[in-house]
Amino acid sequence: MGYIVRSGDMSRFKLNEADTVASVLQNIAILLSTRQGSVPLYRGFGLPMRFIDKPMEIAKTMLAAEVLDALREYEPRAEVLDITFDEDAEHSGRLIPKVEVEIHEEPRI
Repeated sequence: MGYIVRSGDMSRFKLNEADTVASVLQNIAILLSTRQGSVPLYRGFGLPMRFIDKPMEIAKTMLAAEVLDALREYEPRAEVLDITFDEDAEHSGRLIPKVEVEIHEEPRI
C-alpha cells in the first residue's frame, strides 16, 4: 500500500507516534522539511538544498535525488515509489516534494 507525504505535512502527526506507519510518515515529513546542517549535533540530517536557484527542471531532478538519498539513509523502512512536485502558487518557483512510499515493518538491507 502506498502513502503520500508532502514537505511540511506535519499537522496530521503527533509527537511520539506509536503506530509504525504514522511514525515513518512523520519521519519522512520532518526529513523533507529540514535543511541539512540546521539540526545541532545531527548536521547530516535533512536535505542539502543544492537545488536552490537552479532552473526548474534541473531543480526537480536534483531535489528528487536528494530526497532518495536522504530517505535511504534516515528512513530505511520506507521504499520510494514515486516523487512528484507541487508548485506553491503564493511563492513563485517554490517546489513542494510529494513522495509516495511503501512502508516495511523491518528496515530494508
